[in-house]
Amino acid sequence: MNVSHAYGNPPSEKQAIELLNQALDQGYSMLDSAALYGFGANESLLAKAVGHRRDEYLLASKCGMFKGPDGKKAIDGRPETIRKTCEDSLRRLDTEVVDLYYLHRWDKSVPIEESIGELSRLVEEGKILEVGLSEVSATTLEKAHRIHPIAAVQSEYSLWTRNPEIALLDKCEEVGATMVAFSPLGRGILTGKLREVDNFAANDIRRAMPRFNQENFAQNLALIDQLFDVAKSASTTGEPLSLAQMTMAWAIAQRDNIIALPGTTSYEHMVENFSAREIQLSNTALDALDRIINQHTVIGPRYNATTQQEIDTEEF
Repeated sequence: MNVSHAYGNPPSEKQAIELLNQALDQGYSMLDSAALYGFGANESLLAKAVGHRRDEYLLASKCGMFKGPDGKKAIDGRPETIRKTCEDSLRRLDTEVVDLYYLHRWDKSVPIEESIGELSRLVEEGKILEVGLSEVSATTLEKAHRIHPIAAVQSEYSLWTRNPEIALLDKCEEVGATMVAFSPLGRGILTGKLREVDNFAANDIRRAMPRFNQENFAQNLALIDQLFDVAKSASTTGEPLSLAQMTMAWAIAQRDNIIALPGTTSYEHMVENFSAREIQLSNTALDALDRIINQHTVIGPRYNATTQQEIDTEEF
């Protein structure tokens, strides 16, 4: 998402192509796109950048949220719309099949069974291999799984966003779905490098997120500053872990079926994020992190009231 959408002005196409190839060279083996990202531009970018390396990565994309007729974001889970979005994605991605295809948002005006039914038909036709869901509750996952096996559920999960712990993590284990944790670095704050919010670009989605308004951000940043001492004591090499490495390792350590899905436009951050998979945090470090940042200590909801209506996750 980051190279096309949502976090200010994206890098140039040349820079994005270089970064995507560097990610594959580094060892990343899953690339996650969506019809929404750049309103289709990200899928086209993937085809141009790494289409020639298609056998080196699991290709994921999403339907159900895209550019509407008015040029704005639309959520539509009707079967005919899902089919058209999938066919458009296959064309943009220049591929015959998408390995993992998510329903990006559940359209609450359409029974989840109808949307999943159409996705199951796309599996039967060989256009997608596996079905996924995004930002749904455990109840919705269970309903969907009755119609067709759900391979993965993508939801925001990190030290400072614990909503999946209410019920979704358990339900994913129960049905055998992988939990794909997006924004495992808290949209940048858990790296410790984000110190100001007043310089966000006008089109940065964090401008509309309550945790990043000036008052809440100052209080949340005070929590982040407590993590540096943990990073020093958690290291087994003598060199302090970076906060990004440590907090990503925290996410991976929570369950065996969790994949952390970071996004970045930076080569250095991409390499740093990849190294987190090799870090084993002690129980002492994990307990310390849990005490400092959790649903009781973070200030502000993760979405504003309008966006909150679009999702189906459990809320504390």
